[in-house]
Amino acid sequence: MAYKADTKTTFEPSRVIQPIYRGGAVDLSYNGRILATCLGEEALLTDLSTGAHLARIEGDGEAITTLALSPDGKFLVICSRNLSMRIFALQASQDDDGTITPKLLRTLKPHTAPVVTTAIDATGSLLATGGADGVVKVWDLRAGYATHTFHGHSGVISALHFFEAALVAEPESKSKKRKSRDEEEITDKTTARYRLASGGEDGKLRVWDLAKRKSVANLDSHVSVVRRLDYSPEQNLLLSGSRDRTAIVWDARTWKARATIPVLETIECVGFLTGGKLLYTGGETARLRIWNVASGTEVTEEQEAGVETEAIVQVLHRSHLGFLLSVHADQTLLLSSLEDLTPVSKSLATLRVIRRISGTHDEVIDLAYIGADRNLLALATNLEDIRIVSVEASSEDSSNAPYFGVDVALLKGHSDIVITIDTDWSGHWLATGAKDNTARLWRLDPANSSYECYATFTGHAESIGAVSLPHATPQVGSQAYNRPLEHPPKFLVTGSQDKTVKRWEIGAEGKASRAAYTRKAHDKDINAIDVSDSASTPLFASASQDRTVKVWDAEAGETIGVLRGHKRGVWSVAFASSTTPALTTTGEGGGASSAKGMVVTGSGDKTVRIWSLSDYSCLRTFEGHVNSVLKVVWLPIPTGDGGGSKRGAQVASAAGDGLVKIWDAQSGECATTLDNHTDRVWALAVKPPKIMSFNDQKSAAAPIKSDSDSAMADADDESNESSASQDQLTLVSGSADSTLTFWLDTTSTTALAATTHASARIEQDQELQNHIRSANYREAIVLALQLNHPKRLLDLFAAVVNGEHEAGSFTGKGEVDDVLRDLSDSQLWALLRRLRDWNANARTHDVAQHVLYALLRLHPKERILNVRHRRRGPAASLFEEDEVNGSLAKGMAGMSTKDNVQEKESVKDVLDGLKAYTQRHLTRLEKIGEERFVLLWALQQMQGVA
Repeated sequence: MAYKADTKTTFEPSRVIQPIYRGGAVDLSYNGRILATCLGEEALLTDLSTGAHLARIEGDGEAITTLALSPDGKFLVICSRNLSMRIFALQASQDDDGTITPKLLRTLKPHTAPVVTTAIDATGSLLATGGADGVVKVWDLRAGYATHTFHGHSGVISALHFFEAALVAEPESKSKKRKSRDEEEITDKTTARYRLASGGEDGKLRVWDLAKRKSVANLDSHVSVVRRLDYSPEQNLLLSGSRDRTAIVWDARTWKARATIPVLETIECVGFLTGGKLLYTGGETARLRIWNVASGTEVTEEQEAGVETEAIVQVLHRSHLGFLLSVHADQTLLLSSLEDLTPVSKSLATLRVIRRISGTHDEVIDLAYIGADRNLLALATNLEDIRIVSVEASSEDSSNAPYFGVDVALLKGHSDIVITIDTDWSGHWLATGAKDNTARLWRLDPANSSYECYATFTGHAESIGAVSLPHATPQVGSQAYNRPLEHPPKFLVTGSQDKTVKRWEIGAEGKASRAAYTRKAHDKDINAIDVSDSASTPLFASASQDRTVKVWDAEAGETIGVLRGHKRGVWSVAFASSTTPALTTTGEGGGASSAKGMVVTGSGDKTVRIWSLSDYSCLRTFEGHVNSVLKVVWLPIPTGDGGGSKRGAQVASAAGDGLVKIWDAQSGECATTLDNHTDRVWALAVKPPKIMSFNDQKSAAAPIKSDSDSAMADADDESNESSASQDQLTLVSGSADSTLTFWLDTTSTTALAATTHASARIEQDQELQNHIRSANYREAIVLALQLNHPKRLLDLFAAVVNGEHEAGSFTGKGEVDDVLRDLSDSQLWALLRRLRDWNANARTHDVAQHVLYALLRLHPKERILNVRHRRRGPAASLFEEDEVNGSLAKGMAGMSTKDNVQEKESVKDVLDGLKAYTQRHLTRLEKIGEERFVLLWALQQMQGVA
């Protein structure tokens, strides 16, 4: 039997950018590698240097109130609203992939109210918790029991900090006083220096002596919530920051206020720098400010205050690391460099931001690849700013090198949410449209880290919902092709909620842009605009909520066609490129396209339609989405068929049902469905090819003339093959669930694998038939089990059982008995399941009983009962001695749904099935025996009468 390989379009998610932080507490290990963040009720551990996800810890059903990571990164404490505190041990994964395996050590109920703040000492052995009940508790982190309980605050505990105070010689008292037993037992000077500082919402600070188990200082100077505490062992100073807009420096010897610094903003975080000579503050104005402790003056220059959503809520600092990690209200994390900071600094510019990390991209509305190398992605994320993120893995080992998914730049300029973005052919020019009624053109130079606004277009009366730049590629070798940064696009087309479209002429930088024309285009909002890739006669199409799409002459601004047929508003429109093959007429009534091209549209009526630009008729209608189609794109046609994949024109669509579908434009059928989102998919884009210079294209097209050239060409072919594997078709989808999924086209790989498996299957089938004809029972039985051929295996056993029997053989052939005796656990398990199936059929039960009898005689019952537990798992090979055959067996087993269901069976299930049908066969044989006896008796009686 020949196996026919079924080739189909396949995409696999190669990478996913997911949220790492959605508000709440953040902590960092002492070495700066492990970042612990909150994701609602879940906690996430991330490698700060590479952005890799190390571990995800599921929640307990309630939101996390606070978390703490031990300095050595070995323990994680998570507290939630349900009053529980979970302590995890963090261990390196056994897979050697750099991930972490969290192990729950214990779950405690530390307070009668939720835990608000936590702190772990420098040794990682003590844990302090402060609750909304006003109680402070100290715990042995490893043993999990409370060592101290402190009362004294009248409200919620808002700040905790462990430190070791300098010992102060106490004057001898003239009067003799009885000392407590606890004080007499204090012999360890290190233990005697341990202190815990706590601050509450009542504005008071208390310092607790852990050895004496009592308060040694009660500091009352703040008039609002104390948000953060820090201690400088070099200067023996305690620092407190409060929402009363002040930071106070306390002398730890006398517990008197040494300095009060009026910060004049609500403080959320404070801390010492450079050995206690400087301190930093962060709060509602989103400014990291550095202050001189001795003079109380600000070191950093005057900074512009940020908006409310950019307010700093937390700052993390490790003394040996050269940066501050600030956490902002908009769920972004900034790493600010401390390299230029010295204890004697008198004037300092704003701290340089060395990395920006988006905790979440919120709702991804639109996206586009930018840059000549297409290694950056521009995101419109329901904000007034455009985020530029890296989508290429860094080859550098430096912790400051950009990694996959990290923010590279932030484009600021719009004053309201950005709705739409588009790029030109080069990826160096980006157009944006926002709710502030303006459009902007950005000049992007990633090589020099330059991202600047080139022009602003003002004129629409309402929000701009669609923008598009010309997509025609200039002639190779021209100045516009070689130097795209010096040649901006010729024009920009915008569409607005004011129902008009405008064409803007783009002039020199700094020159006011003007609209070449304004047209009343539709009766409702304009949702999308796309410009064709024709350089001579450019067209653009506008899609609207009025259920129509209009095709325009971009130069004259006149309507040349209207596409009618959608039953609801049209959300997306896209022109087919000039290289897209024409569609032919199908037997189901589908029309054929012409040389003028095609347009694809996606609508709220859940359909995708392809239209002809010759007569503006509908050629294809794709139905399959269960919600509005929000985005449609054409997939590029492969330039070569080296992978064996001959794909025609295809269209990708994204919808509100969270699915991305790939459609075959010729057949009108859905080629595949991509599912990795949990919410609406607004954005969809195809990664364009890298821009090749004129010299690169010339060398690639140069002919091969000599043998040496041929050898060099072979080497180039190998490099081209490796680069081609890297330049596979990549599709990226952005969703309202804050995730970006990068889909890699694996059609060629899947087709090659299917062909390889099919060829190997044919060879194995022929080999099996040869073994059966040659009576090579060992090879035939093992191969039949491996290839999942129950019919041929049954015929083989039937021939042995019904043939001439050898003396002393259980099955009839001693060689077959030897094979059954030497079966591995996997093979024995597979054979038992086949016997169960054969035994259920009255025609084949005789063979099954003979083989079962042989197995029971050849193997002890203990092995048969435990055969399921000794197997290596569902993926265990049935032919353990042959790796190639084993891999084929796994592949073929994966194609059988029945086998996948049977993988969940146990030995008891199989034996119960054998027992039930064996009992039925026995009962039937007994009944036949009785009937035979009666029949023989009747014949004897009839012979006697005769």
